Amino acid sequence: MLTPDLRRRSEGLVFLVLFALTIPAANWLIQHAGTTCVPRGPCLVPVLPGLSAPSGVLMVGVALVLRDLVQRRLGVLVAAAAVLVGALLSAFLAPPALVIASAAAFLVSEMADLAVYTPLARRRMVTAVLASGLVGLVVDSLLFLWLAFGSLDFLAGQVVGKAWMVLLSIPFMLWLRRRDERLGLVAA
Repeated sequence: MLTPDLRRRSEGLVFLVLFALTIPAANWLIQHAGTTCVPRGPCLVPVLPGLSAPSGVLMVGVALVLRDLVQRRLGVLVAAAAVLVGALLSAFLAPPALVIASAAAFLVSEMADLAVYTPLARRRMVTAVLASGLVGLVVDSLLFLWLAFGSLDFLAGQVVGKAWMVLLSIPFMLWLRRRDERLGLVAA
């Protein structure tokens, strides 16, 4: 049987690996997967009837939640280091035309997420994930679209697509919070 501290760290490592995998997944999706692909632009997925977004939004929304979970399990310093490593990975894995946009948007949005999540996390985990996710997804959308395409044409779709992923995490976050309380797991 795992001690609470060992369980917290083990789960944190799983969340860290998943967080790292969102970066190459987002870069791959935006180039290869969608219902339509714009010439010299992103592949798009529908996020609402009549509203599409670059397909990488799915992984970026997940990344925002996973960064919060990494911080909850492994601490703010590990989460901040993971963001910096993620930005480097993003720069190496993004297609050449998207390197600066991908790395800059990832770094700035994840740091904004961290800044909002940290003061809220101890008392209101679900609220912290929602608030930090919303801030992170707006920052990421604005910065990525402007740097990558010089346009905010897909802004509404980006925000909605990422918001869906953050909202879909709520049941898991509620379950995790209750389970943590039952097992005596405290945030790092």
